[in-house]
Amino acid sequence: MSHVEDELNSQPECWTRAARQAERSAAALPAPGERVAVVGCGTSYFMAQAAAALRESAGRGETDAFAASEFPHGRRYDRVVALTRSGTTTEVLDLLGKLRGHTPTTAVTADPDTPVMTAADEVVVLDFADERSVVQTRFATSALTLFRAHLGLHTDAVVADARTALSTPLPAGLDACTQFTFLGRGWTVGLASEAGLKMREASLAWTEAYPAMEYRHGPISVTTEGTATWMLGEAPDGLAAQVGATGGWWIEGRLDPLAELVRVQRLAVAVAARRGLDPDRPRHLTRSVILAP
Repeated sequence: MSHVEDELNSQPECWTRAARQAERSAAALPAPGERVAVVGCGTSYFMAQAAAALRESAGRGETDAFAASEFPHGRRYDRVVALTRSGTTTEVLDLLGKLRGHTPTTAVTADPDTPVMTAADEVVVLDFADERSVVQTRFATSALTLFRAHLGLHTDAVVADARTALSTPLPAGLDACTQFTFLGRGWTVGLASEAGLKMREASLAWTEAYPAMEYRHGPISVTTEGTATWMLGEAPDGLAAQVGATGGWWIEGRLDPLAELVRVQRLAVAVAARRGLDPDRPRHLTRSVILAP
């Protein structure tokens, strides 16, 4: 079993621990009413998008998400939250250094023995969700679970759905598709982007991701027999039928959207296996992006 398979299979237990960690770390996480930015790179950026949408839709305060390299320094925030599995990502550390002394910061990381521990004002460590794999699975979903629990949006049903996602076979033949499109709405737009990234990283698949309503505005043109469109969350009315009319494969996300992401992670491993690829050795990637000065 690859590292990524082993790690993605551990997610139900990790989510339970992340929810408990949210209670212990409440003081380090955004308070109601704070104006907040959540930042990250790669997978962590897409989790930041999901977390920001969840917090704002829950009425907890204005919340933005940015790639760490694109943070708008002209804006004022009450707190900046940085997601970084490795604790060593150059762009995240640079941003935290620039914010030091005038904007409170919190880092969520998996490794307590890295520079981020002193770069941020507050740190939440999810060391139980650390990973050997280059391809992120359980840290990303555990970090988002931390936010969901902090917002009162995590339940035992989410963990049950994750177990279902791991135990239920994927649709037969899905791994033979030539192209995959992932769709989301609201907070699941970030999950759709992460689903596409996971497939590209692990299996070199042709993937795209869009807000569900935007899919009709051009992207549906690539949909045909042998392609798959996967909805994370509730689909807009009529979209399933529209995809069906193209001859493409429609995958309805019936589980909690975070559990649906687990199913996509499994698909990425399956497609990699079908193509003779090692998902633990994604092309041109390393576990952490550290830029030379």
